[in-house]
Amino acid sequence: MSDRRRTREGAVRGLSEAKWGFVTRRLNEHVETREGATAGSSANAPKLGEFVVATVAALGEHEYLENPNGRRERMYPGDVIVGAWGNRYATDFYEGYLPGAGDEVHLLTSGGLIGSVASAHTSKGAPTVLEVIGPLVDADGRALSADDVAVSVSESARPELGTVVVLGSAMNAGKTTTTSAIVRGLTRAGLKVGAGKVTGSGSGNDMWSYLDAGAAEIADFVDFGMASTFGYPTDRLVSTMYGIRDHLVSKGAEAVVLEIADGILMEETRVLAAQLPVFADAVVLAVGDALGAMAGIKALAAQEVTVRAVSGLVTASPLATRELAAATGLTVLTPSDLVGGAALELLAERAADRIANLSPA
Repeated sequence: MSDRRRTREGAVRGLSEAKWGFVTRRLNEHVETREGATAGSSANAPKLGEFVVATVAALGEHEYLENPNGRRERMYPGDVIVGAWGNRYATDFYEGYLPGAGDEVHLLTSGGLIGSVASAHTSKGAPTVLEVIGPLVDADGRALSADDVAVSVSESARPELGTVVVLGSAMNAGKTTTTSAIVRGLTRAGLKVGAGKVTGSGSGNDMWSYLDAGAAEIADFVDFGMASTFGYPTDRLVSTMYGIRDHLVSKGAEAVVLEIADGILMEETRVLAAQLPVFADAVVLAVGDALGAMAGIKALAAQEVTVRAVSGLVTASPLATRELAAATGLTVLTPSDLVGGAALELLAERAADRIANLSPA
């Protein structure tokens, strides 16, 4: 019997030794579902969010798989992995989509997003190649998806002390660092903070950053049935943004801090930004330079979104920070500023009486 056939038949019998990607983490909340799941043999076309079992055919850019608990597990050719079908939009990494008939199948993210690479940043190598075994199915042979293990919808509710939303002028502008600094600053002042990632591709990096900063509750789009948000209808993304906020409030969050992925030129980000005049109590723009800030502020203003403050990678340079403040007339806050007390000022209009009695520890 060939190694490939042996691996395939072993995967169909059970998945106890498989490596599970971060995008499958909601299955941990449904232990019976996960323990009863096996690899099916359906030849149906891939669907967004559907869990899929595959073997590693050839290692490429991704040599590690991030498991649901955040540990990076080294992969080897022949390993069985469990991930989820999805698209990826990453200007600094891979552009990827659900594969068509005959397309090579790739690992799009270390978190277990699976699709077919359409383009790549020049700094990235060839993708890790996978051979699909079949969908992850339950005991009745029904294909399982992220929607099947999503959280229940919570009642609509605004947090008592307000919602802060962080956007970026582009990828790698410092959104997660900024979001985490805001979470830390509010937490140090004694607030119970909920933090969430609205869009992106399933990975634990941002979520762990929020937890490390002191977030009492966290949630992201994976909790709401999507392994990656690229390619879903925009009304689904809007409802998810509200759903994450409501979920965090239902868990007791007094203030909510949300991060929206990618840059504001991305269409899905623009659609979400249009909601911010009625959704957010403060909007913070993370940027890499002054020109990006000016363009971002102008683009958001066209959607009637007022930027309260600017932060991000640009603040690594004191000179660039002064240049940006002079060019925009806005407050420019470093992560240290946000941790040290400036985060509280973002909520001042919504919760002036409460915040007046708070000070960072």
